[in-house]
Amino acid sequence: MARVGQIYRGFLYAMAGIAGAMLVWLMISVILSVVMRNSGMQPFAWLFTSSEYAILYMTMLGAPWLVREKGHVHIELVTAALPEAARRFVSRLVAVLCVVVSLILAWKGAELCLNNIARNDLDVRAYYFPKWILTLAFPISFGLMAIEFSRFVFGDDLMHSGEAGVHE
Repeated sequence: MARVGQIYRGFLYAMAGIAGAMLVWLMISVILSVVMRNSGMQPFAWLFTSSEYAILYMTMLGAPWLVREKGHVHIELVTAALPEAARRFVSRLVAVLCVVVSLILAWKGAELCLNNIARNDLDVRAYYFPKWILTLAFPISFGLMAIEFSRFVFGDDLMHSGEAGVHE
């Protein structure tokens, strides 16, 4: 079982690494596009399209890792004012709701992806691109987020620290 956990964690961190690389690509593509336009050249058609796709994938691939690392945005103002027992209850309740929402979005994302495959939908911009390649990120990422949020439901660690303010 420990080996499965290592593989899973490695997959999660690989997705986060790819998301980080896409962030670098966004920076490079924007700079390249601006330099080309200011030089009187027409930027490559794939440059803008790849940036749009990178924004989607960067968000979806990095989200499960952010949940694991508690890097997502949440407000501790209410939980900081609660007694320990109530804070634990509220934190686990919020985590349960996050699991439910993530599972619904994973299910709907899987339906969307399967419909894209069945209908052979294409994203028509600079190139014809199969839409399922884009929508495949939804069931994978939201499914992994459901797993990560469930760690806060069933594990010892809570999503909320009970400390209000910025902690860095």
